[in-house]
Amino acid sequence: MLTAPVRQIGESERRAVERLLDLDPFASAQVAERVAARGLAWWRAEGRVLGYGSRRNLESVCWLGGNLTPVLAGPQAIAAFADLLADEERPCSSIVGRADAVLHLWERLSRTWGPARDVRSNQPLLVADALPPVPVDPQVRRVRSGEVDKLFPAAVAMYTEEVGVSPLADDGGRGYRRRVTDLARSGRAYARFVDGRVVFKAELAVVTRRTAQIQGVWVDPEWRGRGIATAAMAAVVSDALARVAPTVSLYVNDFNLPARRVYQRCGFRPVGTLATVLF
Repeated sequence: MLTAPVRQIGESERRAVERLLDLDPFASAQVAERVAARGLAWWRAEGRVLGYGSRRNLESVCWLGGNLTPVLAGPQAIAAFADLLADEERPCSSIVGRADAVLHLWERLSRTWGPARDVRSNQPLLVADALPPVPVDPQVRRVRSGEVDKLFPAAVAMYTEEVGVSPLADDGGRGYRRRVTDLARSGRAYARFVDGRVVFKAELAVVTRRTAQIQGVWVDPEWRGRGIATAAMAAVVSDALARVAPTVSLYVNDFNLPARRVYQRCGFRPVGTLATVLF
C-alpha cells in the first residue's frame, strides 16, 4: 500500500527534525527556534511542520505558520509540498527560505495563492563568527523594559519601510508591540539613544543554539549618511557573540548596497541566498 510522501510531523519525530535543521542552521534558524521553544505537538506549536520522506529517511521539512519555510527541499519535495498546500487557503503572510526552494514553491502555488505583493528573489544570507574588525559604538546598548515606549515608534518605522505595510494595520499594533516588548525584556533589542530618541536599532529576532539572527536594523533617516551604522552593528555583533550564540547571521536585500557594505565591514561573509514572497 502506498503512503503519501508528505505528512504532518509530530513530537515522536522531533530528533529527526532537529538533525535535519542542523544541516542548514542559518537558513532554517526561524524554524529551529520555534521547534526548540514549542516542540512539534499540534496543541503547543504555533504552526505545522510538514515532512517529506519516510520515518526512517526524513529528507525535508516545511514550516507552515505565520510564514511558510521549506528546509532542504529539493524538486521532488517542493512538488509534494505544493500539491498538498495548493488545496488549502493561504494561511501565511510570507514564504521565506533558500531562494531556489522558495521560488520553485511559489511558481507552483502562485495560481491558487497569488498574487504576491512583492517577490524578493535575491537576499544574501550572511554569517559572522568572529568579533568585528572595526571599533564598536559604546552608546549602543540593550534596550531596557521601561524604554519600549521610546523603541516602539522606531520599530514601526522600520517595519513599514522594510515590509511595505504598517504593523499597526490589523490590530492597532497590539501584537507587534507585544513582540517588541518581549525582545526588550529578553535582552534581544539594541538601540542608540540621542536625547531620548532612537537613532539606531536592531534585534536578535531569532536565537538558536547555533546562531543569533539579526533583524530590524534601522537608522533614523536624519542620521543616515553620518557613518554611525558600522560601529553600531559592530556593537550588536560583539554582544551577541559574547553573550548569546557562537555565530551571528542575517539576510539583506541585494539592492540595499549601503547595508551590505556595513555588514561586510563588520566581518559578515555570504553563505547562500534566501528569497521572500510577501502577501
